[in-house]
Amino acid sequence: MIYNGELRNIADVPASSAGWLDGEGIFETIKSVGNRAFSLSRHIARAQRCALALGISIPSFEQISQGVTDLFASVPQGLGMLRISFDNHGNWLAVHMPYAEQEKSCDVRVHPQAVIGDAHKRFPYTSRLEILEQARLAGFDDAIVINAIGNISEGSVTNLIVHIDSRWVTAPTTDVVLPGIIREILIENELVAVESIPADRLSEITSAFLISSLRLSHAISSIDSRPLHLSHAFGEEIKALAHKYSVG
Repeated sequence: MIYNGELRNIADVPASSAGWLDGEGIFETIKSVGNRAFSLSRHIARAQRCALALGISIPSFEQISQGVTDLFASVPQGLGMLRISFDNHGNWLAVHMPYAEQEKSCDVRVHPQAVIGDAHKRFPYTSRLEILEQARLAGFDDAIVINAIGNISEGSVTNLIVHIDSRWVTAPTTDVVLPGIIREILIENELVAVESIPADRLSEITSAFLISSLRLSHAISSIDSRPLHLSHAFGEEIKALAHKYSVG
């Protein structure tokens, strides 16, 4: 791993075996294929915006990029997960771990409590991981969360896009949605519209995907056990678009 710009052993740094820094801060999680990180510059730019807003000191783009290059050379992965985290005290950590693709579509439920979202990708990530774990204990693969004003927000640890009114739609950041990188790319390429989706319209959703920089596109096969249409072609289109941004 890279800790404060230097290659270190995990036993020698204040981090968990899963690659999380101790304490609090912000983080980015990125897919890598053949030691090429997807949209690295966008992720670093988002981290820099969050750091500025939260008063956290983080290294320059060049320092982070060099750290990632050194990490990939030291810990190569055919298919990997790169996580870069920055704590509130100016320390930063980058880890590169193996990643297994999500092979099957997922059955999701609507999380039973309203969720307060965050415009920043912060750790500890406990509350969101607990939503995911609760869904799995209830027999589902994941969850969709609803915000305090009754609008569909996102997945437990992902963004969400849904097919409704014959269009692909994602919720605006004002509905406490994290400004995800794949979401950003889809909006820029005019593949999805941005508008609020009231929770009482859940039954009108015909297809849906969980999207993130790690999963890319993960088709949803059912919501609260109601089957959805699996839009395989659109899922592949999302993945192909993500691959166009695999460097830089």
